[in-house]
Amino acid sequence: MVFSSAVFLFLFLPAVWILHTLIPPSKTGARNILLGIASLVFYAYGEPVYILLMLASVTVNYAAALLVSRADSRGRAKTKKALVTAAVILNLGMLAFFKYVPWLVTLVNRGFSLSLPVPGFTMPIGISFYTFQILSYVLDVARGEAEAQKNWFRVLLYISFFPQLIAGPIVTYNEIRAQLESRTVTAEGTALGIRRFVYGLSKKLIVSNTAAVLADAAFGSSSPSSGLAWIGAAAYCLQIYFDFSGYSDMAVGLAALFGFRIGENFNYPYSAVSVRDFWKRWHISLTNWFRSYVYIPLGGNRKGAARTVVNRYLVFFLTGLWHGADFTYILWGLWHGTLMMFERVTRFEKLTEKRAFRPLTRIYALLAVAVGFVMFRAESVGRGFSFLAAMFSFRGGEGIGAMLTPWTLTVLLCGVVLSAPLLPAIRERMARAGHDKGWSAAEFCISVPLFVLCVLTLASSSFNPFIYYIF
Repeated sequence: MVFSSAVFLFLFLPAVWILHTLIPPSKTGARNILLGIASLVFYAYGEPVYILLMLASVTVNYAAALLVSRADSRGRAKTKKALVTAAVILNLGMLAFFKYVPWLVTLVNRGFSLSLPVPGFTMPIGISFYTFQILSYVLDVARGEAEAQKNWFRVLLYISFFPQLIAGPIVTYNEIRAQLESRTVTAEGTALGIRRFVYGLSKKLIVSNTAAVLADAAFGSSSPSSGLAWIGAAAYCLQIYFDFSGYSDMAVGLAALFGFRIGENFNYPYSAVSVRDFWKRWHISLTNWFRSYVYIPLGGNRKGAARTVVNRYLVFFLTGLWHGADFTYILWGLWHGTLMMFERVTRFEKLTEKRAFRPLTRIYALLAVAVGFVMFRAESVGRGFSFLAAMFSFRGGEGIGAMLTPWTLTVLLCGVVLSAPLLPAIRERMARAGHDKGWSAAEFCISVPLFVLCVLTLASSSFNPFIYYIF
Protein backbone atom coordinates (compact mmCIF):
# COMPACT_ATOMS: atom_id res chain seq x y z
CA MET A 1 0.00 0.00 0.00
CA VAL A 2 1.33 3.41 -0.91
CA PHE A 3 0.37 6.80 0.51
CA SER A 4 -0.48 8.12 -2.94
CA SER A 5 -3.26 5.59 -3.55
CA ALA A 6 -7.04 5.80 -3.26
CA VAL A 7 -7.15 2.79 -0.93
CA PHE A 8 -4.85 4.49 1.55
CA LEU A 9 -6.33 7.99 1.28
CA PHE A 10 -10.02 7.14 1.40
CA LEU A 11 -10.20 3.84 3.27
CA PHE A 12 -7.19 2.83 5.35
CA LEU A 13 -6.13 6.19 6.78
CA PRO A 14 -9.61 7.50 7.71
CA ALA A 15 -10.53 4.18 9.34
CA VAL A 16 -7.34 3.99 11.42
CA TRP A 17 -7.50 7.66 12.44
CA ILE A 18 -11.17 7.45 13.50
CA LEU A 19 -10.59 4.29 15.54
CA HIS A 20 -7.49 5.82 17.13
CA THR A 21 -9.48 8.95 18.04
CA LEU A 22 -12.29 6.90 19.59
CA ILE A 23 -9.87 5.24 22.02
CA PRO A 24 -9.47 7.41 25.16
CA PRO A 25 -6.13 9.29 25.26
CA SER A 26 -5.28 7.61 28.57
CA LYS A 27 -5.37 4.19 26.88
CA THR A 28 -1.98 4.46 25.18
CA GLY A 29 -1.57 0.69 25.24
CA ALA A 30 -4.81 0.17 23.33
CA ARG A 31 -3.82 2.85 20.84
CA ASN A 32 -0.47 1.12 20.36
CA ILE A 33 -2.19 -2.18 19.68
CA LEU A 34 -4.44 -0.54 17.10
CA LEU A 35 -1.50 1.13 15.34
CA GLY A 36 0.55 -2.06 15.49
CA ILE A 37 -2.21 -4.11 13.88
CA ALA A 38 -2.88 -1.36 11.32
CA SER A 39 0.82 -1.24 10.46
CA LEU A 40 0.88 -4.99 9.88
CA VAL A 41 -2.18 -4.73 7.64
CA PHE A 42 -0.52 -1.84 5.78
CA TYR A 43 2.61 -3.92 5.16
CA ALA A 44 0.76 -7.13 4.40
CA TYR A 45 -1.28 -5.34 1.71
CA GLY A 46 1.79 -5.37 -0.50
CA GLU A 47 3.99 -8.01 1.15
CA PRO A 48 1.73 -10.73 2.65
CA VAL A 49 4.55 -13.29 2.88
CA TYR A 50 7.37 -11.07 4.06
CA ILE A 51 5.37 -9.84 7.02
CA LEU A 52 6.53 -13.07 8.70
CA LEU A 53 10.14 -12.06 8.05
CA MET A 54 9.59 -8.68 9.67
CA LEU A 55 7.87 -10.26 12.69
CA ALA A 56 10.75 -12.70 13.06
CA SER A 57 13.24 -9.83 12.87
CA VAL A 58 11.35 -7.90 15.56
CA THR A 59 11.15 -10.92 17.86
CA VAL A 60 14.79 -11.95 17.49
CA ASN A 61 16.09 -8.42 18.07
CA TYR A 62 13.68 -7.87 20.96
CA ALA A 63 15.15 -10.96 22.63
CA ALA A 64 18.71 -9.97 21.68
CA ALA A 65 18.34 -6.56 23.32
CA LEU A 66 17.02 -8.12 26.53
CA LEU A 67 19.86 -10.66 26.62
CA VAL A 68 22.46 -7.97 25.91
CA SER A 69 21.06 -5.85 28.72
CA ARG A 70 21.08 -8.80 31.12
CA ALA A 71 24.65 -9.74 30.21
CA ASP A 72 25.73 -6.15 30.69
CA SER A 73 24.10 -5.86 34.11
CA ARG A 74 25.86 -9.05 35.23
CA GLY A 75 29.25 -7.97 33.94
CA ARG A 76 29.48 -10.69 31.32
CA ALA A 77 31.44 -8.71 28.73
CA LYS A 78 32.26 -11.67 26.48
CA THR A 79 28.66 -12.84 26.39
CA LYS A 80 27.49 -9.33 25.63
CA LYS A 81 30.03 -8.97 22.80
CA ALA A 82 29.02 -12.35 21.34
CA LEU A 83 25.33 -11.42 21.43
CA VAL A 84 25.92 -8.05 19.77
CA THR A 85 28.12 -9.65 17.10
CA ALA A 86 25.46 -12.28 16.43
CA ALA A 87 22.76 -9.58 16.13
CA VAL A 88 24.85 -7.57 13.67
CA ILE A 89 25.65 -10.62 11.54
CA LEU A 90 22.05 -11.81 11.58
CA ASN A 91 20.53 -8.44 10.64
CA LEU A 92 23.06 -7.52 7.98
CA GLY A 93 23.13 -11.10 6.73
CA MET A 94 19.36 -11.08 6.23
CA LEU A 95 19.59 -7.75 4.39
CA ALA A 96 22.49 -8.95 2.25
CA PHE A 97 20.74 -12.21 1.37
CA PHE A 98 17.61 -10.59 -0.03
CA LYS A 99 19.26 -7.50 -1.49
CA TYR A 100 22.58 -8.68 -2.92
CA VAL A 101 22.59 -12.45 -3.51
CA PRO A 102 20.81 -12.32 -6.91
CA TRP A 103 23.20 -9.57 -8.05
CA LEU A 104 26.28 -11.45 -6.82
CA VAL A 105 25.18 -14.66 -8.53
CA THR A 106 24.70 -12.73 -11.77
CA LEU A 107 28.20 -11.25 -11.45
CA VAL A 108 29.71 -14.70 -10.83
CA ASN A 109 27.92 -16.09 -13.90
CA ARG A 110 29.26 -13.25 -16.05
CA GLY A 111 32.78 -13.36 -14.65
CA PHE A 112 33.29 -17.12 -14.85
CA SER A 113 30.96 -18.00 -17.75
CA LEU A 114 28.76 -20.05 -15.45
CA SER A 115 25.03 -20.62 -15.48
CA LEU A 116 24.23 -20.77 -11.78
CA PRO A 117 20.50 -20.31 -11.12
CA VAL A 118 19.75 -16.73 -10.09
CA PRO A 119 17.37 -16.63 -7.12
CA GLY A 120 13.99 -15.36 -8.22
CA PHE A 121 12.70 -13.98 -4.93
CA THR A 122 11.77 -10.33 -4.64
CA MET A 123 13.34 -8.05 -2.09
CA PRO A 124 11.03 -7.32 0.87
CA ILE A 125 9.78 -3.74 0.74
CA GLY A 126 11.37 -1.50 3.35
CA ILE A 127 13.90 -4.09 4.54
CA SER A 128 16.80 -1.63 4.21
CA PHE A 129 15.04 0.83 6.49
CA TYR A 130 13.62 -1.40 9.19
CA THR A 131 16.82 -3.48 9.40
CA PHE A 132 18.92 -0.39 10.09
CA GLN A 133 16.33 0.85 12.55
CA ILE A 134 16.13 -2.28 14.66
CA LEU A 135 19.89 -2.81 14.52
CA SER A 136 20.38 0.69 15.93
CA TYR A 137 18.09 -0.30 18.82
CA VAL A 138 20.22 -3.32 19.78
CA LEU A 139 23.44 -1.34 19.41
CA ASP A 140 22.11 1.51 21.57
CA VAL A 141 21.15 -0.98 24.28
CA ALA A 142 24.65 -2.49 24.09
CA ARG A 143 26.21 0.96 24.44
CA GLY A 144 24.07 1.75 27.43
CA GLU A 145 22.40 4.60 25.54
CA ALA A 146 18.96 2.98 25.61
CA GLU A 147 17.09 0.75 28.00
CA ALA A 148 15.92 -2.60 26.67
CA GLN A 149 12.17 -2.55 26.13
CA LYS A 150 10.37 -5.41 27.90
CA ASN A 151 7.09 -4.89 26.06
CA TRP A 152 7.32 -6.78 22.76
CA PHE A 153 4.42 -4.90 21.23
CA ARG A 154 6.14 -1.55 21.75
CA VAL A 155 9.18 -2.83 19.89
CA LEU A 156 6.89 -4.07 17.12
CA LEU A 157 5.21 -0.66 16.81
CA TYR A 158 8.58 1.09 16.89
CA ILE A 159 9.71 -0.95 13.88
CA SER A 160 6.47 -1.35 11.94
CA PHE A 161 4.84 2.08 12.46
CA PHE A 162 3.32 2.51 9.02
CA PRO A 163 4.08 6.22 8.38
CA GLN A 164 7.83 5.54 8.21
CA LEU A 165 7.98 1.76 7.74
CA ILE A 166 8.62 1.63 4.00
CA ALA A 167 11.03 4.50 3.31
CA GLY A 168 11.97 6.11 6.60
CA PRO A 169 13.01 8.38 8.11
CA ILE A 170 15.17 5.97 10.10
CA VAL A 171 14.12 6.63 13.70
CA THR A 172 16.26 5.65 16.67
CA TYR A 173 14.57 4.08 19.65
CA ASN A 174 15.40 6.95 22.00
CA GLU A 175 13.63 9.38 19.68
CA ILE A 176 10.34 7.59 20.09
CA ARG A 177 10.58 5.66 23.37
CA ALA A 178 8.70 8.18 25.53
CA GLN A 179 6.01 8.56 22.86
CA LEU A 180 5.38 4.83 22.87
CA GLU A 181 4.55 5.10 26.57
CA SER A 182 2.53 8.32 26.54
CA ARG A 183 1.55 10.91 23.91
CA THR A 184 -1.10 13.51 23.29
CA VAL A 185 -3.03 14.23 20.12
CA THR A 186 -3.94 17.91 19.86
CA ALA A 187 -6.07 19.83 17.39
CA GLU A 188 -3.07 21.94 16.46
CA GLY A 189 -0.92 18.86 15.89
CA THR A 190 -3.65 17.27 13.79
CA ALA A 191 -4.00 20.37 11.62
CA LEU A 192 -0.23 20.53 11.21
CA GLY A 193 -0.15 16.84 10.32
CA ILE A 194 -2.86 17.18 7.68
CA ARG A 195 -1.15 20.18 6.14
CA ARG A 196 2.23 18.47 6.10
CA PHE A 197 0.77 15.31 4.58
CA VAL A 198 -0.96 17.23 1.80
CA TYR A 199 2.22 19.12 1.00
CA GLY A 200 4.12 15.86 0.75
CA LEU A 201 1.42 14.30 -1.40
CA SER A 202 1.55 17.34 -3.70
CA LYS A 203 5.32 17.02 -3.98
CA LYS A 204 4.96 13.44 -5.14
CA LEU A 205 1.91 13.53 -7.40
CA ILE A 206 2.33 16.97 -8.95
CA VAL A 207 6.02 17.87 -9.05
CA SER A 208 7.88 14.55 -8.89
CA ASN A 209 5.63 12.66 -11.29
CA THR A 210 5.72 15.55 -13.78
CA ALA A 211 9.51 15.71 -13.64
CA ALA A 212 9.65 11.91 -14.01
CA VAL A 213 8.16 12.10 -17.51
CA LEU A 214 11.04 14.28 -18.71
CA ALA A 215 13.67 12.29 -16.81
CA ASP A 216 12.42 8.96 -18.20
CA ALA A 217 12.38 10.35 -21.75
CA ALA A 218 15.93 11.67 -21.47
CA PHE A 219 17.45 8.62 -19.79
CA GLY A 220 15.53 6.32 -22.12
CA SER A 221 16.93 8.00 -25.23
CA SER A 222 19.63 6.07 -27.06
CA SER A 223 21.23 9.27 -28.36
CA PRO A 224 20.18 12.31 -26.35
CA SER A 225 21.30 15.77 -27.40
CA SER A 226 23.19 17.87 -24.89
CA GLY A 227 20.05 19.90 -24.29
CA LEU A 228 17.94 16.81 -23.63
CA ALA A 229 20.63 15.36 -21.36
CA TRP A 230 20.81 18.52 -19.23
CA ILE A 231 17.04 18.73 -19.04
CA GLY A 232 16.88 15.07 -18.06
CA ALA A 233 19.53 15.49 -15.35
CA ALA A 234 17.76 18.55 -13.94
CA ALA A 235 14.38 16.81 -14.11
CA TYR A 236 15.71 13.79 -12.25
CA CYS A 237 17.16 16.01 -9.53
CA LEU A 238 13.69 17.46 -9.06
CA GLN A 239 12.02 14.05 -9.34
CA ILE A 240 14.08 12.28 -6.69
CA TYR A 241 14.05 15.22 -4.28
CA PHE A 242 10.32 15.84 -4.42
CA ASP A 243 9.60 12.11 -4.42
CA PHE A 244 11.69 11.30 -1.35
CA SER A 245 11.17 14.53 0.59
CA GLY A 246 7.48 14.24 -0.26
CA TYR A 247 7.39 10.79 1.33
CA SER A 248 9.22 12.12 4.38
CA ASP A 249 6.77 15.02 4.68
CA MET A 250 3.89 12.57 4.54
CA ALA A 251 5.56 10.38 7.17
CA VAL A 252 6.02 13.34 9.52
CA GLY A 253 2.45 14.48 8.91
CA LEU A 254 0.91 11.06 9.42
CA ALA A 255 2.90 10.51 12.60
CA ALA A 256 1.58 13.84 13.94
CA LEU A 257 -2.01 12.67 13.36
CA PHE A 258 -1.39 9.94 15.93
CA GLY A 259 0.56 12.08 18.40
CA PHE A 260 4.08 11.09 17.32
CA ARG A 261 6.90 13.50 16.54
CA ILE A 262 9.60 12.12 14.26
CA GLY A 263 12.66 13.95 12.96
CA GLU A 264 13.09 15.81 9.72
CA ASN A 265 14.79 13.99 6.88
CA PHE A 266 15.48 16.90 4.51
CA ASN A 267 16.51 20.52 4.90
CA TYR A 268 16.54 22.04 1.42
CA PRO A 269 19.61 20.13 0.18
CA TYR A 270 19.77 21.95 -3.16
CA SER A 271 20.65 25.14 -1.31
CA ALA A 272 23.85 23.50 -0.02
CA VAL A 273 27.15 25.34 -0.46
CA SER A 274 29.27 22.17 -0.54
CA VAL A 275 28.89 18.42 -0.84
CA ARG A 276 29.52 18.16 2.89
CA ASP A 277 26.71 20.63 3.46
CA PHE A 278 24.51 18.63 1.08
CA TRP A 279 24.85 15.53 3.26
CA LYS A 280 23.82 17.54 6.30
CA ARG A 281 20.58 18.30 4.47
CA TRP A 282 19.85 15.18 2.35
CA HIS A 283 18.46 11.97 3.87
CA ILE A 284 19.50 13.24 7.29
CA SER A 285 18.48 10.10 9.16
CA LEU A 286 20.67 7.85 6.98
CA THR A 287 23.62 10.23 7.30
CA ASN A 288 23.22 10.22 11.08
CA TRP A 289 22.96 6.41 11.11
CA PHE A 290 26.21 5.87 9.22
CA ARG A 291 28.00 8.47 11.31
CA SER A 292 26.82 6.99 14.62
CA TYR A 293 27.10 3.27 13.85
CA VAL A 294 29.88 3.07 11.25
CA TYR A 295 32.08 6.17 10.95
CA ILE A 296 32.56 6.98 14.65
CA PRO A 297 33.04 3.31 15.74
CA LEU A 298 35.71 2.98 13.04
CA GLY A 299 37.57 5.87 14.61
CA GLY A 300 36.13 8.75 12.61
CA ASN A 301 38.82 11.38 12.11
CA ARG A 302 40.57 10.64 15.41
CA LYS A 303 43.18 8.18 14.12
CA GLY A 304 45.15 10.22 11.64
CA ALA A 305 44.70 11.46 8.09
CA ALA A 306 45.14 8.09 6.35
CA ARG A 307 42.60 6.35 8.57
CA THR A 308 40.16 9.23 8.08
CA VAL A 309 40.37 8.81 4.31
CA VAL A 310 39.74 5.06 4.59
CA ASN A 311 36.85 5.55 7.00
CA ARG A 312 35.12 8.13 4.83
CA TYR A 313 35.51 6.15 1.64
CA LEU A 314 34.18 3.06 3.39
CA VAL A 315 31.15 4.97 4.66
CA PHE A 316 30.33 6.33 1.21
CA PHE A 317 30.95 2.96 -0.41
CA LEU A 318 28.44 1.45 2.04
CA THR A 319 26.05 4.35 1.51
CA GLY A 320 26.04 3.66 -2.21
CA LEU A 321 25.73 -0.08 -1.72
CA TRP A 322 22.86 0.42 0.74
CA HIS A 323 20.89 2.15 -2.01
CA GLY A 324 21.08 -0.77 -4.39
CA ALA A 325 22.90 -3.81 -5.72
CA ASP A 326 24.60 -2.23 -8.69
CA PHE A 327 27.92 -0.57 -9.51
CA THR A 328 26.04 2.61 -10.44
CA TYR A 329 25.10 3.13 -6.79
CA ILE A 330 28.61 2.30 -5.61
CA LEU A 331 30.14 4.82 -8.02
CA TRP A 332 27.61 7.40 -6.88
CA GLY A 333 28.68 6.87 -3.29
CA LEU A 334 32.40 6.98 -4.11
CA TRP A 335 31.87 10.15 -6.16
CA HIS A 336 30.48 11.88 -3.10
CA GLY A 337 33.25 10.44 -0.94
CA THR A 338 35.88 11.79 -3.34
CA LEU A 339 34.32 15.25 -3.35
CA MET A 340 34.14 15.23 0.44
CA MET A 341 37.85 14.44 0.62
CA PHE A 342 38.59 17.14 -1.96
CA GLU A 343 36.75 19.67 0.18
CA ARG A 344 38.61 18.53 3.27
CA VAL A 345 42.07 18.71 1.68
CA THR A 346 41.46 22.11 0.06
CA ARG A 347 39.72 23.53 3.15
CA PHE A 348 36.74 24.29 0.96
CA GLU A 349 34.58 25.12 3.98
CA LYS A 350 36.64 28.29 4.50
CA LEU A 351 35.55 29.46 1.05
CA THR A 352 31.88 28.81 1.78
CA GLU A 353 32.06 31.05 4.83
CA LYS A 354 32.69 34.07 2.61
CA ARG A 355 29.41 35.50 1.40
CA ALA A 356 30.90 36.77 -1.87
CA PHE A 357 31.72 33.19 -2.94
CA ARG A 358 28.38 31.66 -1.92
CA PRO A 359 26.84 31.81 -5.44
CA LEU A 360 29.84 29.96 -6.88
CA THR A 361 29.97 27.34 -4.16
CA ARG A 362 26.24 26.69 -4.55
CA ILE A 363 26.66 26.19 -8.29
CA TYR A 364 29.56 23.80 -7.64
CA ALA A 365 27.53 21.78 -5.11
CA LEU A 366 24.46 21.61 -7.33
CA LEU A 367 26.49 20.56 -10.36
CA ALA A 368 28.36 17.92 -8.34
CA VAL A 369 25.09 16.50 -7.00
CA ALA A 370 23.49 16.48 -10.47
CA VAL A 371 26.44 14.63 -12.00
CA GLY A 372 26.23 12.05 -9.21
CA PHE A 373 22.51 11.57 -9.70
CA VAL A 374 23.06 10.83 -13.40
CA MET A 375 25.02 7.72 -12.44
CA PHE A 376 22.49 6.95 -9.68
CA ARG A 377 19.65 6.99 -12.24
CA ALA A 378 21.45 5.23 -15.10
CA GLU A 379 20.56 1.64 -15.94
CA SER A 380 24.26 0.70 -16.12
CA VAL A 381 27.67 2.26 -15.63
CA GLY A 382 28.17 2.42 -19.39
CA ARG A 383 24.86 4.22 -19.91
CA GLY A 384 25.73 6.60 -17.09
CA PHE A 385 29.04 7.65 -18.65
CA SER A 386 27.37 7.91 -22.06
CA PHE A 387 24.75 10.24 -20.61
CA LEU A 388 27.43 12.36 -18.94
CA ALA A 389 29.30 12.52 -22.24
CA ALA A 390 26.14 13.83 -23.91
CA MET A 391 25.82 16.51 -21.24
CA PHE A 392 29.36 17.84 -21.63
CA SER A 393 30.05 17.25 -25.34
CA PHE A 394 27.42 19.75 -26.56
CA ARG A 395 26.44 17.44 -29.34
CA GLY A 396 23.23 17.20 -31.30
CA GLY A 397 20.82 14.31 -31.16
CA GLU A 398 17.34 13.48 -29.97
CA GLY A 399 15.54 16.53 -28.57
CA ILE A 400 12.87 16.97 -25.96
CA GLY A 401 10.11 17.37 -28.54
CA ALA A 402 6.69 18.46 -27.43
CA MET A 403 7.00 17.34 -23.80
CA LEU A 404 7.83 20.81 -22.51
CA THR A 405 4.20 21.88 -22.31
CA PRO A 406 3.09 25.03 -20.44
CA TRP A 407 1.86 22.85 -17.57
CA THR A 408 5.15 20.96 -17.36
CA LEU A 409 7.20 24.15 -17.44
CA THR A 410 5.00 25.74 -14.76
CA VAL A 411 5.30 22.72 -12.45
CA LEU A 412 9.05 22.47 -12.93
CA LEU A 413 9.47 26.18 -12.26
CA CYS A 414 7.47 25.78 -9.05
CA GLY A 415 9.73 22.85 -8.17
CA VAL A 416 12.83 24.95 -8.64
CA VAL A 417 11.40 27.74 -6.47
CA LEU A 418 10.24 25.36 -3.75
CA SER A 419 13.66 23.67 -3.69
CA ALA A 420 14.97 26.83 -2.07
CA PRO A 421 14.15 27.67 1.58
CA LEU A 422 11.65 30.32 0.56
CA LEU A 423 8.67 29.18 2.62
CA PRO A 424 10.61 28.89 5.90
CA ALA A 425 11.94 32.41 5.36
CA ILE A 426 8.41 33.75 4.84
CA ARG A 427 7.13 31.79 7.83
CA GLU A 428 9.90 33.15 10.04
CA ARG A 429 9.29 36.73 8.90
CA MET A 430 5.55 36.41 9.52
CA ALA A 431 6.23 35.01 12.98
CA ARG A 432 8.49 37.95 13.83
CA ALA A 433 5.71 40.28 12.74
CA GLY A 434 3.23 38.49 15.00
CA HIS A 435 1.27 36.94 12.12
CA ASP A 436 2.30 33.32 12.65
CA LYS A 437 -1.26 32.12 13.31
CA GLY A 438 -2.54 33.92 10.23
CA TRP A 439 0.18 32.36 8.13
CA SER A 440 -0.61 28.89 9.49
CA ALA A 441 -4.27 29.40 8.61
CA ALA A 442 -3.29 30.51 5.11
CA GLU A 443 -1.11 27.42 4.66
CA PHE A 444 -3.98 25.21 5.77
CA CYS A 445 -6.33 26.91 3.29
CA ILE A 446 -3.80 26.40 0.49
CA SER A 447 -3.69 22.70 1.31
CA VAL A 448 -7.37 22.28 0.38
CA PRO A 449 -7.06 23.06 -3.36
CA LEU A 450 -3.74 21.21 -3.39
CA PHE A 451 -5.47 18.08 -2.09
CA VAL A 452 -8.22 18.42 -4.68
CA LEU A 453 -5.59 18.73 -7.41
CA CYS A 454 -3.83 15.66 -6.02
CA VAL A 455 -7.05 13.65 -6.12
CA LEU A 456 -7.69 14.69 -9.72
CA THR A 457 -4.12 13.78 -10.62
CA LEU A 458 -4.44 10.45 -8.82
CA ALA A 459 -7.66 9.62 -10.68
CA SER A 460 -6.01 10.14 -14.06
CA SER A 461 -2.64 8.51 -13.38
CA SER A 462 -1.41 4.95 -13.19
CA PHE A 463 0.32 3.28 -10.25
CA ASN A 464 3.58 5.10 -9.51
CA PRO A 465 5.37 4.02 -6.33
CA PHE A 466 7.97 6.07 -4.52
CA ILE A 467 11.55 5.78 -5.79
CA TYR A 468 12.90 4.71 -2.40
CA TYR A 469 10.46 1.79 -2.15
CA ILE A 470 13.00 -0.28 -4.11
CA PHE A 471 15.78 0.43 -1.61
